[in-house]
Amino acid sequence: MACGVVMDPEPSLFDASFSASSESPSNKSKLSAAQRAKVERNRQRALLLRQARLSARPYPEGKGDKSGASGRSEPVLRTGRVIDTGAGFLLEEGDETPQEVTVIQEPGPILGGAGLRCEECGRAFQDSYLFKHFDHPVCDECKDLDEKHELITKTDARNTYLMKDADFDKREPALKFITRKNPHNIRWGEMKLFLKSQVEKRALEVWGDEASLEEAREQRILNREKQKQKKYDKKVKELRRAVRTSMWTKDLSTHQHTYGAETYDEEEDMYSKKCTECGHVVSYEKM
Repeated sequence: MACGVVMDPEPSLFDASFSASSESPSNKSKLSAAQRAKVERNRQRALLLRQARLSARPYPEGKGDKSGASGRSEPVLRTGRVIDTGAGFLLEEGDETPQEVTVIQEPGPILGGAGLRCEECGRAFQDSYLFKHFDHPVCDECKDLDEKHELITKTDARNTYLMKDADFDKREPALKFITRKNPHNIRWGEMKLFLKSQVEKRALEVWGDEASLEEAREQRILNREKQKQKKYDKKVKELRRAVRTSMWTKDLSTHQHTYGAETYDEEEDMYSKKCTECGHVVSYEKM
């Protein structure tokens, strides 16, 4: 029975790199310097490729396989510093097992449980925007962010309803809020937006009733007017002092006396002259 002859394929340079390592020194001497350098480059490239494949697994062992009991896989992000080898591969520095960070996703609404009832229309609902962010039982169909369910910033709430930070955070239950970028300048801090109806309810808890709140507002307005008047009077006083200082100048010129006629005192044997302007008298004697 005839049998065919199977010819081995021509060995590649990669195989030659490993065969060259097992050859005797006499066989190595048969390769030229350029061939030996090329074999060494191919060997290093193969090692880098093997290492990159080992570290480029998207999921660790046991995760990402949907054949488990739950049938679901948790998304995993790999963090750490990567090194560019310059040969088209990225290697992770340090341990081959990179640090894993599990992405936590916000759970969805519980379906089939005890439903909520909207305060506006009375219909049952499972979840809504106002209930999710502010615990306010109003469905999405009745949501009105322009009037009924208007949002207010924390700064406006403090100025309008005369509330302190403790009234928002420390007083139970703490008011819920959402954060938004400042529309005036993106470099400024984020704004805290509260539900205006909840802020009004909290203000009544702080002040007792609307009359007390209105009285506190009027008192604050009076205090501000007093402070403004006080600052105004202080500026006027400083301005008057500055005007007086600028108008008054010290007379640094010397007075020239103008003396009248000379008089002689026989008893004292003295002569004297008197200034006609200032009344200064000069007494002297003649030799």
